[in-house]
Amino acid sequence: MLYSKQFIKNAAAEWVVFIHGAGGSSSIWFKQLREFRQHFNVLLIDLRGHGKSKNLLQEHLRKTYTFTDVTKDVLEVLDYRHIKAAHFIGISLGCVIIRTLGELQPERIKSMILGGAITRLTIRSKVLMHAGNVLKRIMPYMWLYKLLAWIIMPKKRHKQSRLLFIEEAKRLARKEFLRWTRLTGEINPLLRYFHEKEIFIPTLYLMGEEDYMFLAPVRAIVKQHRSAILKVVSNSGHVVNVDQPDIFNQLSIQFIQKHS
Repeated sequence: MLYSKQFIKNAAAEWVVFIHGAGGSSSIWFKQLREFRQHFNVLLIDLRGHGKSKNLLQEHLRKTYTFTDVTKDVLEVLDYRHIKAAHFIGISLGCVIIRTLGELQPERIKSMILGGAITRLTIRSKVLMHAGNVLKRIMPYMWLYKLLAWIIMPKKRHKQSRLLFIEEAKRLARKEFLRWTRLTGEINPLLRYFHEKEIFIPTLYLMGEEDYMFLAPVRAIVKQHRSAILKVVSNSGHVVNVDQPDIFNQLSIQFIQKHS
């Protein structure tokens, strides 16, 4: 089972589950934890191959896996913790896992808050993904990860987010990095399906105004999905919860309380 850690406010409090992105771990939520614990029960999870879940036996039994496999890992933790339903907060590829959970067991999600969400690949992001798949054969994976981090989070004010993800990626084994890069191979048809099929769960997209790779597709999906709203955060890039934590926390808590 995945590593997880819970923080209980009281038995009556709403549950909030945080899902990190590829190459990160639950530690990326350090700027959220203190404030959210004042209002909710909180569950942090390290996805397979990441953080304190990196040495699980099941990771070494499979050469590849899918977003559905990763999402079922999360469901296993929810069942173990006896959490019937919760509000979910994700960042980057963690948002894809939450959306997949919404397909598998929508009754488990009270609301979704999707930060730095990946909802469709632009031409630029497709080129980047293709280049990454080519370069991974000839370039040490940490060099490649640093390059991708610089491309996605290029500005000076993104430095903290960029360095945080690079530090987290250093703990990711090379084989696990390659598994996750292969996982992105299924993302295009999956995102296309999510774009065309709305699930009627209250959804808040929190996007940095400088998230130039992924903001435009989110604007498009919000125009089509009646259950979704978008808040664009100034002076922020892809990892909005780190770049502008106070605004991220405020908007997220207000949204959850509205839909509790």
